[in-house]
Amino acid sequence: METLIKVLLVDDHEMVRIGLAAVLGTEDGIEVVGEASNGEEGIRLAQEYKPDVVLMDLVMEGMDGIETTRKLLQLYPDCKVIVLTSFLDDEKMYPVLEAGAFSYLLKTSRATEIAQAIRAAGKGQSILESQVASKLMNRFRQPKPAAAPHEDLTEREMEVLRLIATGKSNQEVADDLFIGIKTVKFHVTNVLAKLGVEDRTQAAIYAFKHGLAE
Repeated sequence: METLIKVLLVDDHEMVRIGLAAVLGTEDGIEVVGEASNGEEGIRLAQEYKPDVVLMDLVMEGMDGIETTRKLLQLYPDCKVIVLTSFLDDEKMYPVLEAGAFSYLLKTSRATEIAQAIRAAGKGQSILESQVASKLMNRFRQPKPAAAPHEDLTEREMEVLRLIATGKSNQEVADDLFIGIKTVKFHVTNVLAKLGVEDRTQAAIYAFKHGLAE
């Protein structure tokens, strides 16, 4: 006997829930166990029904689909969240995928495609709308911005830089940090090299310019 995939619907539009429940109710191996009109209700029903798959809307009053997905998966990490939304903008798509959404579909998808995504999720297979997959690929192809030089500084080197920016000498830095003068000179040399500057004055200017010192 085929194992039923238990599905929870979370969408603030009643007609969407009614339509999904009616369509999925005719699909073999899929059972709609509950319907939630908002994120809070979705969490509560998930605790009650323990669904295998949740069809999640993104834009809802109160707790949106992104936060609901994050909290739901914290409670039930084995649950598969399939986003079903009208939105394809970066501000919603990337955060919900980072929150753990398993698949991402648009509400323009055919009923057979939604059912296919549910069955795929039951087998551990993710389905992404073609436009979503394309956006993700383009994002990964974009070169990452180079890290700022000060991001390579250690915590101690950052402390030394801040003290240099206040005009303190090596001995004063050593006294403030309770370290030896030779250790201070070692850190100063590293700071100048990592920042790509020639002297303490340029290091101080760099610190102020990047908001690393007051």
